[in-house]
Amino acid sequence: MNLNQIHNVYFIGIGGIGMSALARYFQNIGKNVSGYDKTPTMLTDELIAGGMQIHFEDNVSFISESYTVENTLVVVTPAVPKDHSEWNYLKNKGFTIKKRAEVLGLITKDTFCFAVAGTHGKTTTSSILGHILYESGADVTAFLGGIVENYHSNLIGKGKTISVVEADEFDRSFLHLHPDIACVTSMDADHLDIYGDTSAIEDSFREFADKVSDKTKLFVPKGLPLEGLTVGINNGATYTAKNIRVENSSYVFDVETPSETIKNIAFGLPGHHNLMNALMALAMAKTFGTPTIDIANALASFKGVQRRFSYQIKSENLVYIDDYAHHPTEINAVHQAVRELYPNQKVLAIFQPHLFSRTKDFADGFAESLAQFDELLLMDIYPARELPMEGITSEWLLSMVKNDNKKLVRKSELIDEILNSTATIIVTIGAGDIGEMVPEIKSELLLANK
Repeated sequence: MNLNQIHNVYFIGIGGIGMSALARYFQNIGKNVSGYDKTPTMLTDELIAGGMQIHFEDNVSFISESYTVENTLVVVTPAVPKDHSEWNYLKNKGFTIKKRAEVLGLITKDTFCFAVAGTHGKTTTSSILGHILYESGADVTAFLGGIVENYHSNLIGKGKTISVVEADEFDRSFLHLHPDIACVTSMDADHLDIYGDTSAIEDSFREFADKVSDKTKLFVPKGLPLEGLTVGINNGATYTAKNIRVENSSYVFDVETPSETIKNIAFGLPGHHNLMNALMALAMAKTFGTPTIDIANALASFKGVQRRFSYQIKSENLVYIDDYAHHPTEINAVHQAVRELYPNQKVLAIFQPHLFSRTKDFADGFAESLAQFDELLLMDIYPARELPMEGITSEWLLSMVKNDNKKLVRKSELIDEILNSTATIIVTIGAGDIGEMVPEIKSELLLANK
């Protein structure tokens, strides 16, 4: 398909974080963009404010009559049910319908593509990389799975020759991409509802890695069983961060590269996982030829991604952080960062599990990671695309958590429970609709702590 011949792009599921980035991109390059989503959100509000026609009722009469098979591309999210009226109508009419991953495949085929893969760290790493390239003057568009604080958007730049994309392993989507430089940040087990077992997901990552034939253009953490240049902290990798210290709440560190030692890089995101994300982005940009001074300046000015260790309140008496973590490894990373920054303070974690299948597959890991916090409020499982599974409940998960200060909490009770806590550090964690509650939680905490 030739995207240049397309005038209209119609999205079914336009409000998703990845879909909305694509919608913004097509609008930026002059296409007429509209679409459907199930419910209004802050993202759909922003798209409508930017001039897109969006509706929230599954009704074919909302599809413009000017949209023809010849001039329209339809992009659909995998979350849309098979009996969706609009989807079936467009399918029966013979419209070209593609998944988001396939469309990204078309875009990356025609651009110099940086692809960031991994079960954790994709959004932050690709956001840092997009920021570095944009700040250095590169003709880049970065498609992101989160809202970057520097741009208040999930899209960076309007470039037509260079792309930065998150290479998503869900549904093996990343195999559609055409990477020129790539990284794999991690390949822990996840999405076992799709893959079945750990070896299958590792095989899929190897298949992705094989898309980069020149292994000097592939970056992996030292110890990951993939061929490529290595990245690490104090461990003799090809790109190694060393002499790490915390100054004014930021990391300051040196990086040993194959060609030089870069001194005194400043980076404001806490946690060793974020240090690795920054290092991965640095290595990819350096290989591309981005000047060292531009890389250092961009790392110092990067403000982070919403819902990735995102400070909501940061005062002497109270800190409230929100994070998208939805896997035991990610929860451990949040805990490590919090303890490093606030070593002797009481930490309350509020966690909303995401998916019944993930809760079932990683129950032991969740129980272990959640037990580390001083106090735990556990919400009901957010089902997303799934139906309930017998016996897989938050009550069941809570019974496995070895922590005396734990409680199951309904949404309606959550804010009262938070206000009753004596914790000075509060963290909301999860990939479900807990993110929609963050503004209200923040507002009530500020009122209570006046």
